[in-house]
Amino acid sequence: MPLEIRGLRKSFADREVLAGVDLSVAAGEFVAVLGANGSGKSTVLRCAVGLLPADAGEIHVSGGAAMVFQQIHLVRRRSAIDNVCSGALGRLPLHRSLFFGSDVRREAMTCLDRVGLASRAADRAGRLSGGQQQRVAVARALCQRAQVILADEPVSALDPSAADQVVSLLASLAAEGLAVVAVLHQPELARRYAHRIVGMRHGRVAFDSTDASSSDIAELYDEPAH
Repeated sequence: MPLEIRGLRKSFADREVLAGVDLSVAAGEFVAVLGANGSGKSTVLRCAVGLLPADAGEIHVSGGAAMVFQQIHLVRRRSAIDNVCSGALGRLPLHRSLFFGSDVRREAMTCLDRVGLASRAADRAGRLSGGQQQRVAVARALCQRAQVILADEPVSALDPSAADQVVSLLASLAAEGLAVVAVLHQPELARRYAHRIVGMRHGRVAFDSTDASSSDIAELYDEPAH
């Protein structure tokens, strides 16, 4: 199992944000996480990838994890392929991280091709649409060679058509064998593309289902999280 989380707890000051979360994601599986603001969705992903330390619990990641953020964080003046190459920085020796060799650029081009943007490789990132920029960010995550892709609200700033394309892309990466988890605010996209939907409420998993009903999802948003 590429991602195993057991009993995850996290507090900020005296506020408990995660109160014992369990989550498993298999290779080839796309899991969507839904919940109201403050329910702990993003905190689970940030703890899983190591951006936040957990207070308690166990996190096991096999093959490495890469994060895709709501704020895309591309270098807008650099080309799409240069942005994707930066995904390789963590595994390159220092003398090679100062420039990207042909092997890294070939791999980056393969990653761009996987997200449907090989033809835009030389374009500056700032000239791409929002949806295209997010796909470049996914390609950058792929260039990290991670087996787990964690996407934190990757489509919340995109129009419906671009959002559908990006979530469809994440589902296709799962079909290729990656373990993919995405925090979403669009239940319709989760139901259309995800193998499972995990609903979070007040820092806990309210349900983990392959067939979540509309009423199950609606209950997540009935009242604000504490």
